Amino acid sequence: MNDLLVRGTAWDGGIRVFAARTTQLVGELQRRHGTYPTATAALGRTATAAAMMGAMLKGGEKLTVQIKGDGPLGQIVVDANAAAEVRGYVDDPRVHLPSNAQGKLDVAGAVGRTGYLHVTKDLGLKEPYRGSVPLISGELAEDFTYYFASSEQTPSAVGLGVLVDTDESVLHAGGFIVQVMPGLSEEQLARLERAVAAMPPVTALLDQGESPEEILRFLVGDDLTIHETAEPRFVCQCSRERVERTLISLGSEELRKMIEEDGQAEAHCHFCNETYRFDAAQLEELRSRAIPES
Repeated sequence: MNDLLVRGTAWDGGIRVFAARTTQLVGELQRRHGTYPTATAALGRTATAAAMMGAMLKGGEKLTVQIKGDGPLGQIVVDANAAAEVRGYVDDPRVHLPSNAQGKLDVAGAVGRTGYLHVTKDLGLKEPYRGSVPLISGELAEDFTYYFASSEQTPSAVGLGVLVDTDESVLHAGGFIVQVMPGLSEEQLARLERAVAAMPPVTALLDQGESPEEILRFLVGDDLTIHETAEPRFVCQCSRERVERTLISLGSEELRKMIEEDGQAEAHCHFCNETYRFDAAQLEELRSRAIPES
C-alpha cells in the first residue's frame, strides 16, 4: 500500500486537517541509515510531521525541522517541501532503549526532555522564517503541538506514530495534524478536544487498514472535505554530478593539492547516507575542467 498524505478542512472551514501514511518513507529512512528501533521511531515521527508541514507550503517553498535534545540520539534533522519530498537523518542511528512505562518505544528517553525544536522555512523571501520552542516532552507529537501554538499561534493537535517489527523493519508509520481556525465555536472546540482525547493510536488505526482520510473522520466525522492528496516519498538533492561541480569549483590548485596529498577525495551526504568517492585519475579529470588559477 503506497504512502498517502491528505490535506483538507472540516466544520465549514473551522478547522484544517492533515493526515499521512508514511510507512514506506520511514522504512526507506530506516534502511538507508540502519536505525535501531527507538531511533527509527524518533526519526519517523519527525519525518511524518515534516511531511505534513510541507503540505502547508506552496510551490517551491521548503522547510527544515531540527530537534536538538539532551538524549543519546543527538540531533534529528528533516527537510520537506510542498511536493511531499522528504529526507532526514539522526546523529546516532544506533540508539535503542528499553521500553517505557507504557511498554512502548522510549522516544522521549532517546530524544531527551531538555532541548529545542527548530523550524526554518524557505518561503522565497529575502530572509527565511525561523521558529523555535523548547521541548516539553521529547515524545515529539506534544512538542510539535506546542510549536504550532507558541511559534505560529495556531492551536493544534498532533498525533504521530511508528510501529517497528521484531526484525527492526517498519510495520506502520503515520500521523495527523488538526488546526483550529479563527471563528471556531466553543462548542465545536470542546467536541474536537473530546475527539482527540478518545483517538486511538495512529499505528493501531493503520494496522486495522484505515486510510489517512478515515483517520481524520475519527476526529471530525463526515463533515470533511479533502482538498489535496500527495504521496510522501524520500528524495535527496545530492548526486555525484553535484559533488563533481563542488570539487571543480574549488579550483585547479586546490584539486592539485588534493591529488598530491591524499590521492583521493570523498564526500558523504548525511541525509541519504551515500558516499561519493573520487580516485586520483578522476580528480585529475575534474581538475582539467576547473578554471586555472592566475
